[in-house]
Amino acid sequence: MNANHLINMVMRIFMRKIVNRGINAGIDMAAKRGRSGAPTEAEKAQASAARKTTRQARQVTRMARRVTRL
Repeated sequence: MNANHLINMVMRIFMRKIVNRGINAGIDMAAKRGRSGAPTEAEKAQASAARKTTRQARQVTRMARRVTRL
């Protein structure tokens, strides 16, 4: 291996880390879309309702499986 090959290898490693960090930062910014870090009361209520709906849907599917077994 010559010095040029080693330098290229090291540069690729650093560039990959830098690019990944930039991509992750961009994705995080797009996911927030201007929201503050703390969730509002409306968001908390919506999340709670979503969890409740999910729980009920799972319960219904379990009941449907039991009924179809008979």
